Amino acid sequence: MKQRTIKQPATLKGIGLHTGQPVTLTFQPAPEDHGYKFQRTDIEGKPVFNADVNRVVSTQRGTTIKFEQVQISTIEHALSALAGMQIDNVLIQLDGPEVPILDGSALPFVQALRQAGIEEQEAEREYFEITQPVTYRDESTGTELMALPCDHFEVITLIDFNSDVLGQQYAQLTDINNYEKEIAPCRTFVFLHELEVLFQQNLIRGGDLENAIVIVDKTVEQVFLDELALKINKKSVKVKEGILNTLDLHFKNEPARHKLLDVIGDLALMGHPVKGKIVATKPGHKANVEFAKLLKKHFQEQRKLKGKPVYDPDKAPLFDSVKIAQWLPHRYPFLLVDKIIEMSENYIVGVKNVTFNEQFFQGHFPNNPVMPGVLQVEAMAQTGGILALSTVEDPGNWDTYFLKIENVKFRYKVLPGDTILFKLEMVAPMRRGICQMLGTAYVGNRIVSEAELTAQMVRRS
Repeated sequence: MKQRTIKQPATLKGIGLHTGQPVTLTFQPAPEDHGYKFQRTDIEGKPVFNADVNRVVSTQRGTTIKFEQVQISTIEHALSALAGMQIDNVLIQLDGPEVPILDGSALPFVQALRQAGIEEQEAEREYFEITQPVTYRDESTGTELMALPCDHFEVITLIDFNSDVLGQQYAQLTDINNYEKEIAPCRTFVFLHELEVLFQQNLIRGGDLENAIVIVDKTVEQVFLDELALKINKKSVKVKEGILNTLDLHFKNEPARHKLLDVIGDLALMGHPVKGKIVATKPGHKANVEFAKLLKKHFQEQRKLKGKPVYDPDKAPLFDSVKIAQWLPHRYPFLLVDKIIEMSENYIVGVKNVTFNEQFFQGHFPNNPVMPGVLQVEAMAQTGGILALSTVEDPGNWDTYFLKIENVKFRYKVLPGDTILFKLEMVAPMRRGICQMLGTAYVGNRIVSEAELTAQMVRRS
């Protein structure tokens, strides 16, 4: 499917659930590959930052993200609406620190987006396709979230609060196109006995019986209800069939459906839609966010493997070892690239055949031969050096020196008999002889190591 955005801005006004402050939110159309980004228009410089799971700083009664000193709270319902409407690219502008709670569901956001119109873009949507089960468990709470292979997006939620009123509930969304009708209208909920604690924590200052379902699962005195009415500026409150006041549920299992709504919103922080079946047992924002981090990690691995070079040993290389030696100053035992099989302006692929006769195996774990990780990084650098040298007319008269090595990860052992493919990709245009590259080393279908390299080319005097 193609990526989508909205045709025109959509604005909503309301108050923050926890801050109680009035806030205006505007969805703005955004270009391809923009994703979801927030902008605080009330702060100097109007900072913009990605809605990214790694920016989450709090999951207390909602999801909060932070960039430098700027934060935005209760983002899950707006993100759920965007994901549920299959909108990929939007700038979300706010003039306050919290997304408005509105009626406690995602429906007002959905209606605003629908009214703004949805526009298909040219770029293809990139999915995270679940190819094998991914599981997150919290043994202390009994929470479990699983992602299973499926040819479409599907979510199942099961909740159990050990409550006679609420009971065990189950909700399912088998077709994302039914989100607007089956999930978006479902409002957030809270137990009556939790309200006093939330008030003491200075939360839910914008809470109202019209934007949350309050479940009463214990006998309460009228005096308590009268005091509560004063706190939320109501003349009186009542209990009807276990629900505070006369609020009617949209669905018998509305709480379970709202938990499903939250799961979709929190998983949107992964940055890409999922093609798979999500099964969430007793989910909550904290578990949702941890699961989203896990999924994002698997997605990044999958994405890197999608970029894995194809090696055909029968195909003539672009550079053999003789030509490599003409460009690089390295010699045995320190020339660690055997051939170059691909090269463009932005990336290069080198090959290293690891044999038991390598000089370094004599002293490095002699009885358990493992290729040193630092030499894998050196081999990456030599491969990247060929790409850098391809930009000058006389490559044999230049040397390349490390300036910085960052985010190095060694994932699997490299052993005698392995063939390593090194893929080096430019991450920024080369300036003043300084080049920045992302290096990834593959053995078969595994990423064995990766690193971010910065080097400088210097002409020999």
